[in-house]
Amino acid sequence: MSSQSASIHLYIDTATQRLSVLDADDVLISFDISTAKNGTGQLENTGCTPLGRHTIAQKIGGECPKNAVFVGRQFTGEIYDEALGQKFLNRDWILSRILWLDGCEVGINKGENADGVCDSFARYIYIHGTPDTEPMGVPMSHGCVRMHHDDLVVLFDMVEVGTPVLIV
Repeated sequence: MSSQSASIHLYIDTATQRLSVLDADDVLISFDISTAKNGTGQLENTGCTPLGRHTIAQKIGGECPKNAVFVGRQFTGEIYDEALGQKFLNRDWILSRILWLDGCEVGINKGENADGVCDSFARYIYIHGTPDTEPMGVPMSHGCVRMHHDDLVVLFDMVEVGTPVLIV
């Protein structure tokens, strides 16, 4: 990690549906996002966005074109457009880039607790692209943090593997 980006961290506010990039306590840029329509929560199969301290574990798709479609973190070769969206109406689109999050708090967002699996990494919790027609500022995801392509590319280029992420 370069010395300039060593203090960069992300703050995701599920109440305001905003993601902020901070350097120390200074906000460098903020984006409208969309977190889970089921609210916040830690457990697997709830469709909730997990809270707490995370890091970016993997950056995926930096070489891919705008609206590249991912399934299982692999570029399918498809490029999202309206026709593809109409063909697969119920698909949870993961587009353009993926920042895969890893929880840092055992029993909260890493590993298991008395209620079951609460591991953000094992739950495949990402910051990822979604169609630009999808609303931001409104909880609509299945647990991940959704962003529009242009905002996500800016964020992707600002962060590195290991960048801290706090979800509140």
